[in-house]
Amino acid sequence: MSSVPSSVAVAATDGMLHFELALAYEVFGSAPAALPGAWYDVKVCGTHAVRVGRFLVEPDCGLDRLAHADTVIVPAFADVDEDPPADLVEAVRTAHESGARVVSLCTGAFVLAAAGLLDGLRATTHWAHTEELAARYPRVKVDPDVLYVDNGSVLTSAGKAAAMDLCLHLVRRDHGSAIANVVARRLVVPPHRAGGQAQFVTTPVPAQDGHPLAELLTWVMRRLDQPLTVEDMARQANVSSRHLARHFRSVTGTTPLQWLLTQRIRRAQELLETTDDSIDTIASAAGMGTATTLRRHFHRTIGVPPDAYRRTFRA
Repeated sequence: MSSVPSSVAVAATDGMLHFELALAYEVFGSAPAALPGAWYDVKVCGTHAVRVGRFLVEPDCGLDRLAHADTVIVPAFADVDEDPPADLVEAVRTAHESGARVVSLCTGAFVLAAAGLLDGLRATTHWAHTEELAARYPRVKVDPDVLYVDNGSVLTSAGKAAAMDLCLHLVRRDHGSAIANVVARRLVVPPHRAGGQAQFVTTPVPAQDGHPLAELLTWVMRRLDQPLTVEDMARQANVSSRHLARHFRSVTGTTPLQWLLTQRIRRAQELLETTDDSIDTIASAAGMGTATTLRRHFHRTIGVPPDAYRRTFRA
């Protein structure tokens, strides 16, 4: 393999989602005007014309081409309950054994896991499917809280927009930040979101109105600016703190304190995205008390400071 990977094979089979496939082709298939040297040679690879969402895609070559590429891109699949195509799994495994850098976008991680490429490694996928990935492939160290994971020759991204982040990360690895920024500017996306940054998803209020905590959670959401405790919540629900904890675990999957912190972070996210309020004002509105407390919890939960989060969304 050359020092700068140049050949890119984008796998295409029935059942893939068009967004990630088109995204990868757009990033690696269009050379920026400012490029001083060679760009990527991109081929779409599949066994036959494939239906990708509402579109019919004609591959440039067969799946055997994956073994000769520097970088192999595996886009997302719509149905993760189905086993990945055996011929694609074998082609991806062979490509990696031949020295290719293998990249999955969103639920494409299920293909890499089926090929054994993620055994013993950290990996991620769309937040809605991380539990399924971990359950089906227990040897994979699934991280549900990051945008992408770079293990060197094996890389995985979370869902949708995080696939763009990983593709731009690869451009940055291969051609440097200046060229990656040019590509990002053309695509009108933020030039860099670090892989360790959390997926912009937090634990919501359960959708079902009939669960035992429905009234309590609504009561709490209306008072996020106040210094609530578990005892306050238990008193409002007219139960013991221990009984409240059991109910919370069954309904939300977490503890009362963790759920409350998550809602406070979520409120802070919303205010950072939609207002010009100072960090001190947002900390107070989210019940964090001080800007220092908000910054500590926000950075630990989301992966970036509040100011950086706001800049990302304003960008």
